[in-house]
Amino acid sequence: MIVLFGHTKGGVGKTTCAVQTAIARARAGRKVWLVDGDPQGSSMAAIQLRADAGVVPEIACSLFSDSKQFKQQVRLQKDAFEDVILDVGGRDTDTLRFGLMMADVAVVPFAPMSLDLWAMHDMAKAVESVTDVRDGLVTLAVMNRAEPRERSADNAEAAEAVRGISTFRYLEAPLVSRKAFSAATGAGLGVMEMPNPDKKAVAELDRLIASVFAAHTVEA
Repeated sequence: MIVLFGHTKGGVGKTTCAVQTAIARARAGRKVWLVDGDPQGSSMAAIQLRADAGVVPEIACSLFSDSKQFKQQVRLQKDAFEDVILDVGGRDTDTLRFGLMMADVAVVPFAPMSLDLWAMHDMAKAVESVTDVRDGLVTLAVMNRAEPRERSADNAEAAEAVRGISTFRYLEAPLVSRKAFSAATGAGLGVMEMPNPDKKAVAELDRLIASVFAAHTVEA
């Protein structure tokens, strides 16, 4: 299965989601390939830190900053893995479009802030340009860096706004703004691998990953 984490806007947490998903799936016994299509190479840097520290399971990771190379190598190598996790975007690029063409599921993270909500319309246009020429792409919107308050008005208003964009299926599996996510990703670790892991962060990530992979099963 190919899962893309992407957006036309940077700073939405796609790399955090991609790295955490890749690690969790590898820990579950899956053969995983994390593909970094962002020239910044943040996913690759995180996985290199993991490798340097000798943490297992090891994660196969590749960085392709050139869009043609990205497209060719994912097409050639994807069948060697059970799960392929793509980290792409930050702006509307050929790499993002190629990723959307190849993915089974596209996960679009957004924060409950006005700039992120406006940008969701741009991402919807990118998705629609691809779904006009291909079938079967499941496109999910997930709230990242959600307010921790259970009855947050910002969270509720943001969720309602995204539900109004028909291109996306809003996923009821938000990731709350927690230090555990950034700290773990920055060290190349899963939140469950940290010393004294944040149980709430682990539960949120587990729910997100289960929801993403279940969504593809339901569509199929």
